[in-house]
Amino acid sequence: MFTGIIESLGKIHSVSTIGTNKTFWVESSLGPELKIDQSLSHNGVCLTVEEIAGNRHRVTAIEETLEKSNLGTWQPGHLVNLERCMIMNGRLDGHIVQGHVDATGICLERSDKNGSWEFRFEFPKKFSHLVIEKGSISLNGISLTIFNVKKTKFDIAVIPYTFEHTNIQSVIPKDKVNLEFDIIGKYIARQKI
Repeated sequence: MFTGIIESLGKIHSVSTIGTNKTFWVESSLGPELKIDQSLSHNGVCLTVEEIAGNRHRVTAIEETLEKSNLGTWQPGHLVNLERCMIMNGRLDGHIVQGHVDATGICLERSDKNGSWEFRFEFPKKFSHLVIEKGSISLNGISLTIFNVKKTKFDIAVIPYTFEHTNIQSVIPKDKVNLEFDIIGKYIARQKI
């Protein structure tokens, strides 16, 4: 379980394909602090650390993960948001993020607001009941607040700190991002069935 508060940016060092899986070596400042079998959020996707070599770690994404996320598009040099799992005796600064991506969204617009940035995203219609005004969403693993909600679109505003310390800085129109909708909203929606 995660909070959506990004700890570090990682850089994809190498990508290899084995069957239907993709293996990634990721370089980051967290490398020396990681341990084998640890859960680590990569752009909002919970992956298990399989090997560590200095400031690099290796993870594998299976076919299911590749189909529901943007991991299949990663190439060497690509920046990814990293977050270690939350410690249960600490503050929950973002919101509850499982690391289980529901879908991908597409960036439609990016606006520089002279001190902050606003983005508009489109998402699959089947999730529209989970997107509410001033609700939370995990976008590439970042805990963000939604506003200006339409049927299949929403906006987010990004403060300078988040812009500088996450890969939202490199998101431009037509880019695909990972979306995880709020778990509490999912359980409430399920109760109505």
